[in-house]
Amino acid sequence: MSKFTGPRLKVMRALGVDLPGLSRKNTERRPYPPGEHGGRTRRRESVYGVQLKEKQKLRFNYGISERQFRRLIKKARGSKTETGLKLLELLERRLDNFVFRAGFAPTIPAARQLVNHGHFTLNGKKVDVASITVSAGDVLGVRERSKSLKVIEAALEQPSLTIPEWISFESDTRVAKVQSMPTKDSVPFPVDVQLVVEYYSRLI
Repeated sequence: MSKFTGPRLKVMRALGVDLPGLSRKNTERRPYPPGEHGGRTRRRESVYGVQLKEKQKLRFNYGISERQFRRLIKKARGSKTETGLKLLELLERRLDNFVFRAGFAPTIPAARQLVNHGHFTLNGKKVDVASITVSAGDVLGVRERSKSLKVIEAALEQPSLTIPEWISFESDTRVAKVQSMPTKDSVPFPVDVQLVVEYYSRLI
């Protein structure tokens, strides 16, 4: 999933939601499922189908594999916070998402590639693992040799989303800081996370 190279707009149309982490495009022109009969009224979805769709929204937006997702579910279950809320927090706190939400990349896949290539520092040290979970007080910066990268320049000039409240950003120094923990309202698209928890309750 983290290396998904298929048609992103088609995925969003199938799920019925725009996923800013996956693509800058939107489904406004064709807000119906893909395929010859996509625009026609379809049969009512099963409970399982609805749960699966909510889960896929999160997987595709954050670009994580099924194995990674199950690992996060287990970690969320072991916390004192409500499982669904903790899951959303952990997804938002991934380093590649932090880079994206801070405005350094147009999408999460682009952010992941930038991180993997070592273009950022975390708390002053070079970092190249996109799945790292950031914490309050962590500081993200662009390495000196990477500050003139066109993809970063373009993303900062035309950000995909407004910077959320849990991140502070200094435009002069191009440094982002985790001010607080993200909440369910930090997720930039509608999702019923309780359905996701129910989906995995039978599998894990």
